[in-house]
Amino acid sequence: MAYEFDLLTIGAGSGGVAGSRRAAAYGPRVGIIEEARIGGTCVLRGCVPKKLLIYGVDIADTLADAAGFGWSIDGASLDWRKLIAAKDNELDRLHGIYVSMLDKAGVARIEGRGVLVDPHTVQVGDRRVTAERILIATGGWPTVPDIPGKELMITSNEALDLKNLPERIVIYGAGYIAVEFAGIFRAAGCTVDLVFRGDQVLRGFDGEVRAHLTDSLAARGINLLPGRTIASVAEEGAARRVTLSDGSVILAGQVMAATGRAPNTKGLGLEAVGVQTGAQGEIIVDNWSRTSVPSIYAVGDVTNRFNLTPVAIAEARAVAETLYNQNPMSVFENIVPTAVFSRPEVGTVGLSEEAALAASHTLDIYTTRFRPMKNTISGRAERTFMKLVVDQPSQRVLGAHMVGPDAAEIVQGLAVALTCGATKQQFDRTIGLHPSAAEEFVTLRDKRT
Repeated sequence: MAYEFDLLTIGAGSGGVAGSRRAAAYGPRVGIIEEARIGGTCVLRGCVPKKLLIYGVDIADTLADAAGFGWSIDGASLDWRKLIAAKDNELDRLHGIYVSMLDKAGVARIEGRGVLVDPHTVQVGDRRVTAERILIATGGWPTVPDIPGKELMITSNEALDLKNLPERIVIYGAGYIAVEFAGIFRAAGCTVDLVFRGDQVLRGFDGEVRAHLTDSLAARGINLLPGRTIASVAEEGAARRVTLSDGSVILAGQVMAATGRAPNTKGLGLEAVGVQTGAQGEIIVDNWSRTSVPSIYAVGDVTNRFNLTPVAIAEARAVAETLYNQNPMSVFENIVPTAVFSRPEVGTVGLSEEAALAASHTLDIYTTRFRPMKNTISGRAERTFMKLVVDQPSQRVLGAHMVGPDAAEIVQGLAVALTCGATKQQFDRTIGLHPSAAEEFVTLRDKRT
């Protein structure tokens, strides 16, 4: 059968664009379908706009620290609308770049919603498009808990576009998105209530990281309400009346649900063509990103494996290399660095202490807490936390964790070392870069008892 395309991608986010461009570079006819703007969650509704807002509000720390360094800065204030407008202008620029990249790569852009018809056909509006292989990269979408008044809650999508700052905002959740937006809104001057079911934030992260960040968020003035859920939300004039599971009530200008994201698979026609999905709607794939239908592949958040943009990009490029460059490639995601752009920031790579123990490792643990040099003059009391998780018999470093300024930048370098199988002795032989916070990772000497 003659197909219109060799590869047809559904979803033009980071993974879909990367895989399509890489495949097209090797000669196949490639098309990509997108119902919204080119760029996807990370570029338009996630990582990038969120980080731009964080850069904007981080200036509040600089202003607060300035007096200790001899600066007098009077009358400084945040114009939230200008910050949002600047963010939007940058997203427009990035959207244009992504469109240009696809065009230069020779990838045909098809606007509309793609629905699978059979293993080689996708319906887009009135058009049927055929392809030898199909790559699904439709990402994830924020979920809202099923409670009375859920329609009054916003998600991260709307939070990134708020034209006016609320005086008070209730954020429901304690994962990446919840703690990041709590930091943004608190630094921008809002009263922030963080409501979450557990006793600490960032479930699934290293326990000491969780404890340190939880204390740090409280110290920055975020109202932590652990062990509770939101029972209902109702309108009360222009405000939102938030009733918690313990019966307490909060009146706020906005309520944000940050309780998770779900694979964006509804209405794709997966069932009709026999693509196997899991309990949350995620597409089941093997280590080569192949679905249960031989001609259909899936990458990124839609598979709910490791929901990070660089992983989606790596998975998609691996599919292209395998299929079109005679370079079989599978992405193994056991050592993946990640950052939480909370305030303070979290960077982590490898195993947590809890995960290492669950995997039956005997461990040496090294930790340090210290006041960063900048804070000694600024007067800020906040401390940095660092931790190495080491396999005792082999002395291989299994995990590196940090809470503090520049954690993401520092941990990215450590990810190279862990990927190469570095040992604690190799860390010890590395000369520190002084004066820096990063050097603490190569000067840790005392094991935790």
